[in-house]
Amino acid sequence: MASQEEKQPQPFADIFDEDEAEKSFLLSKPTCLIILGKPGSGKKTLARKLAQIWKCIFIEALEVIQMNIREETEYGLKCQELLFKGQSISEELVTEMILKKIESPEVAHFGYVLSGFPSLSEEYMTVSQQIKKIKNLKLKPDFLINIKCSDYDLCQRISGQRQHPDSGQVYQRNQWDPNIIEKHKKEEDQHEEENEEQEEVTAEDPLMMSEFMHQLVQRPEDILENAEERVGMYKDIMLHPLEDLMAEQDCQYLIELDGNQQPDDLFVVNENYLFCYCCFNKQDQLLRVLSSYKLIAHRYRWRRSRWGQACPVALKQGDIVMGNPDLAVSFLGKMYILSSPEALKTFMLNPRPYLLPPMPLPPCKVLVFGPPFSGRTTICNLIAHKYKGKV
Repeated sequence: MASQEEKQPQPFADIFDEDEAEKSFLLSKPTCLIILGKPGSGKKTLARKLAQIWKCIFIEALEVIQMNIREETEYGLKCQELLFKGQSISEELVTEMILKKIESPEVAHFGYVLSGFPSLSEEYMTVSQQIKKIKNLKLKPDFLINIKCSDYDLCQRISGQRQHPDSGQVYQRNQWDPNIIEKHKKEEDQHEEENEEQEEVTAEDPLMMSEFMHQLVQRPEDILENAEERVGMYKDIMLHPLEDLMAEQDCQYLIELDGNQQPDDLFVVNENYLFCYCCFNKQDQLLRVLSSYKLIAHRYRWRRSRWGQACPVALKQGDIVMGNPDLAVSFLGKMYILSSPEALKTFMLNPRPYLLPPMPLPPCKVLVFGPPFSGRTTICNLIAHKYKGKV
């Protein structure tokens, strides 16, 4: 009986232990999402918006290629070499870059929003193999977001897209077609509560300039016949494997959206879904996301970490280096001072390895000295072996 009473929690125990709460956060899994849908349904647009507001890493084939080329990584140099030769980048190389990005330190901290994978191309891996890769990821997706749209509506939308050749910006029909723009303008004029500021913006819109509209071109993939072919290929190759994947997903973490809505409306609806799901089912994830870009209170004061001005990255490497106040960063309500721009970049990509117990651990340094052949090397090796140090 005595042992059972000892196991009972103390009635006056502090239920909020700051160290335990911080450790729980550092060990927690970041929120990860995958956007699914037919070609041209707006997966990339929605994924980019979600990544911005939820502070996740946006992962998509073109984005990953540009990032590797910009940072001149090994993959980026390979891509540049292929492009200079006029060759296309292989599906194998693109898939490797996407999987490498998912395994990166920043994704391990911030999570990801993945779009365009699995892809329709089966040049390197079949759709089933790509889905198997997703299931075997170390950071498995928490949410599957499926954008649904009828074939007819989707093909009409795709065939109405035009691209500006200089900027690469893609515009929908209601942004460049004078008849539709004029029709919308008349409908707005009929509303009594029309905003004068909105009229000024519309008047200054460069799309209303005839010179600008004449520059827009239709991409080959946006021609109606090609759009219909891509949608048909999606239904033949990818639809059934994706349906099996969604059937295996917990229904409360599967979100299906109406693809006929405007991108901004689609984003607002999806954001509300995610907020509600996190609030009722994953409260810890909601707090993690909110804490990354919102203060707890207006007058909440950030505090210094328990290591003061010591650089946590240097401590992880076994050195005590005082940080530079100009390289300070806040995380979980505390200030960490880094010693160099490289340490700051490394810490911001993923601070977890530098804060999880027992790190950052102030190192203990021992100097053993004496005359020749007095046993200095033997003593050093014994001490290092005993206390797991380095000679």
